[in-house]
Amino acid sequence: MLPIESGDMSPPPSPLILTQDELKKIAAYKAVEFVQSGMVLGLGTGSTAKHAVDRIADLLHQGKLMNIIGIPTSKKTHQQAVSLGIPLSDLDSHPIVDLAIDGADEVDSNLNLVKGRGGSLLREKMIESACKKFIVIVDESKLVPHVGASGAMPVEVVPFCWKFTQDRLQGLFDYAGCVAKLRSNNGGEDGEIFVTDNGNYIVDLFFKKDVGDLKIASDAILRLAGVVEHGMFLDMATTVIVAGELGITIKNK
Repeated sequence: MLPIESGDMSPPPSPLILTQDELKKIAAYKAVEFVQSGMVLGLGTGSTAKHAVDRIADLLHQGKLMNIIGIPTSKKTHQQAVSLGIPLSDLDSHPIVDLAIDGADEVDSNLNLVKGRGGSLLREKMIESACKKFIVIVDESKLVPHVGASGAMPVEVVPFCWKFTQDRLQGLFDYAGCVAKLRSNNGGEDGEIFVTDNGNYIVDLFFKKDVGDLKIASDAILRLAGVVEHGMFLDMATTVIVAGELGITIKNK
């Protein structure tokens, strides 16, 4: 048996640790595999969806996708798509969308979502509710035991008497220990008020407990005058693609 020299005693290679952004990119690229030439696509908003939009543009430029029409869910995504040369339209011209790809802030075990922590929930919901197929792309940190478990559930409200609306929203969910806060640009109490692409404000609801039946909660929020829309996307996702350290998981409705 030959003696082993000290220079040969290198440690085994450590396993590759992927960053959260790399996991987002993996999920986004997997979702784009469902895109076919000739589709009308809902283009999502946020750090995960940005990767999907980039990938769609790459495939268009390579000639692997053709005759794609994108419908952006925010001004930011509109600017991104224009800069990448993706042809764009809107729901007025294309009221039926073949496929939308977007991220989510939370996904529960029934594929219900919380969206809107980036501020684009109204346009996202309008476009993604008009889709034949809605693919949600997330990393595993977005999986939650119940809606509202990891942070804010956003509600878009009109600016008029926003505090009145905020107080009513908080009162709806007293039983869940709800705290309602108007969103500011810097997250502070005295910061400039965050304004959505539609000129509205966002009230973030923070729950200490599970709110229970989500459809009842949804109806209660939408019955309040002054509320435009909320960030619970219930029974909308047809597929959720989750990227984790162990690979890709695809969950279908």
